Amino acid sequence: MKVEYHKKWSVNLNREIEYKTYGESGRGVLVFPSQDQRFYEWEDNGMVDILAPMIEAGEFHLICCDSIDAETWSLTNGDYDARIRLHESWFNYIVDELIPEVSGGKRLILSGCSMGGYHAGNFFFRRPDLFDGVVSLSGLFHADYFFPNYDNELIYRNSPLDFLANIGPHSLLAEQYKGKTLIFCCGQGNYERVTGASTGRLQGVLQNLKIDAWFDIWGKDVSHDFYWWRRQAQYFFG
Repeated sequence: MKVEYHKKWSVNLNREIEYKTYGESGRGVLVFPSQDQRFYEWEDNGMVDILAPMIEAGEFHLICCDSIDAETWSLTNGDYDARIRLHESWFNYIVDELIPEVSGGKRLILSGCSMGGYHAGNFFFRRPDLFDGVVSLSGLFHADYFFPNYDNELIYRNSPLDFLANIGPHSLLAEQYKGKTLIFCCGQGNYERVTGASTGRLQGVLQNLKIDAWFDIWGKDVSHDFYWWRRQAQYFFG
């Protein structure tokens, strides 16, 4: 498959930021790394290899972006406002800089594991006009896990379980979710308790909005790690 590495200046972040692409045909899948990880995480953990036959067949290609979670979501002793404003700059980098560069004018599918699963869901729910769907593995969808007792509009805007609960089934956002591919998967094994509860809450919220989505809860042996995420990715993208 064709593999390309890119390092470019971001106006929104005022720094260079990297990403890597795998394949060049079919629909684009924008991949977010897990918490504090980098754009090469899927390659290093066998996710690209497990999907390689489909990428080489031209079914889809991957765009693996970088994150700045260590400076935002994970910096739990930092100022709430500064952290979320920096996250929003990264959000704007993805929307205003990266996507126009890599999408070819077509809507992308979003994916990621763990924190990457959160980002995939958050981007989709905030900007459904840009995307055709989401495949989120072991995501966490409430910001108060990282921002306890928050009182901040930007944090609220990045907390799907909170803002989705306050839109109606006939709102513009809800209408844009309909007819798209929404897949949320989580295990019930080690380190999946919090993500499992969050995924269950999201299922209830989307049901109230009358949004069709596939929630696939795997067994009690399915833990929060790449051993299972590789299998889930192969299953959902296969």
